[in-house]
Amino acid sequence: MSDAAADSRRPNVLFVLSDDHAAHALSAYGSVVNTTPHLDAIADSGVRFDNLFATNSLCSPSRASLLTGTYGHVNGVTTLDTFLEAAQPTFVSQLRDVGYRTGLVGKWHLGHGESDGVSHDPHGFDYWDVLIDQGEYHDPRFVSADGLRVETGYATDVITDLALRWLDSLHDTEPWCLLVWHKAPHRPWEPDDRHTGRYPTTPIPVPRTFRDDLSTRSATAHRARMSVTEDLTEEDLKQPLPQGLSREDEALWKYQRYMEDYLACVASVDDNVGRLVEWLGQHGQLDDTVMVYGSDQGFFLGDHGWFDKRFMYEESIRMPFLVSYPRSVPAGTTHTGIVSNVDVAPTLLEAAGLSPHPRMQGRSFWPDIAGNRDSEPPHDGLYYRYWMHDDHSHHVGAHYGLRTARYCLVYFYNDGLGVPGCSDERYPPEWELYDLAVDPDQVRNVADDPTYASVRADLERRLSRAQVAVRDRPHPDQPPPGSE
Repeated sequence: MSDAAADSRRPNVLFVLSDDHAAHALSAYGSVVNTTPHLDAIADSGVRFDNLFATNSLCSPSRASLLTGTYGHVNGVTTLDTFLEAAQPTFVSQLRDVGYRTGLVGKWHLGHGESDGVSHDPHGFDYWDVLIDQGEYHDPRFVSADGLRVETGYATDVITDLALRWLDSLHDTEPWCLLVWHKAPHRPWEPDDRHTGRYPTTPIPVPRTFRDDLSTRSATAHRARMSVTEDLTEEDLKQPLPQGLSREDEALWKYQRYMEDYLACVASVDDNVGRLVEWLGQHGQLDDTVMVYGSDQGFFLGDHGWFDKRFMYEESIRMPFLVSYPRSVPAGTTHTGIVSNVDVAPTLLEAAGLSPHPRMQGRSFWPDIAGNRDSEPPHDGLYYRYWMHDDHSHHVGAHYGLRTARYCLVYFYNDGLGVPGCSDERYPPEWELYDLAVDPDQVRNVADDPTYASVRADLERRLSRAQVAVRDRPHPDQPPPGSE
């Protein structure tokens, strides 16, 4: 293709998404537990986002927001039990409307088939081939327009194989958009043979907050069932607990087992991203492709003694996010402003020269990184809402809040959550406030500290304005801003 033709053609979009990959498990983000050379190469050739957050730290809601550019209360996907009405507009459907070939392979997790007359299968794709629900690591089942089948092999490899097969079927003159959405490194963290045993020789460092006693946190934090020490199962650990360990040594042993498998799954994702980048290079499409790598949310890697996500705490809501596009994005840059998964869809559309659908709520950050027009002012805070109100598995109560450059304010409304052993007693609503400038690890809740009273009142007012801006409503039990 001539330089003139390449300059006039819309860029390809390759969006690789993993599941539960914490930013602090990428060496591009300074990981002390692993190295990710292929992912680091994307950061080196493009931009690393340091403050891109999930607006709801759960797989299905985050994926819906990435696709639609809307919050969960708008797109309808607020929990793991709500599915995407797939006919609503997405950045993929808009790209297809202007001539892109579009594909999706891997984890969908937004429902299958039809219920109540509504289709939940992927829409807007010329080709889609997705795992059933969460999917299996080994010999995974896939469903496509042709039906259900089993693919022999390891899920991360198979997803990449299918993605490369589809890319090989395209013509060089067609712009394309391909979503390669992995299940790894989601629980139960089953690595393949090639990466098993990569991390057992020396102890994996524990995070600074591994022994956090949660003493200043809400009751919801104390009742959560995501403790490395207490809540990892035999399926997670894959071998019996050694006998005779002290409680401290038992906690450390479980952490090591958990992290060995988790990091081995990450290593497979990294290697397979390398395969995709190699294909782009071999086919002369590296400079013509907006390459995106991200995770649908963050994850606790022993931070505060936990695994999983859900809470509006830094390790849970921060998404690793890397973007390269050699034609427009300067190499080796860092974006430090507050952005969210709701902003991704309008950004990818602007990269392709399109305006976002009027329904989309996000702000395009393409001008921030490509510099092709004056940018709108960045967000002055992140509005977050976790809707799941989980009183069955992880026991994380629903909450919402505002995360600014310095502070994190959280309101746990605890509606209907009972105190264990007390049939008539309910948890009261609770506030948490963290000053990230002096407490970046979020171990000291200062919501009731008198020296932060004016800060909290201001943040409550800003939280209320943020809810109005995104057309969400506060819980009816929340007192008016600044009234306490």
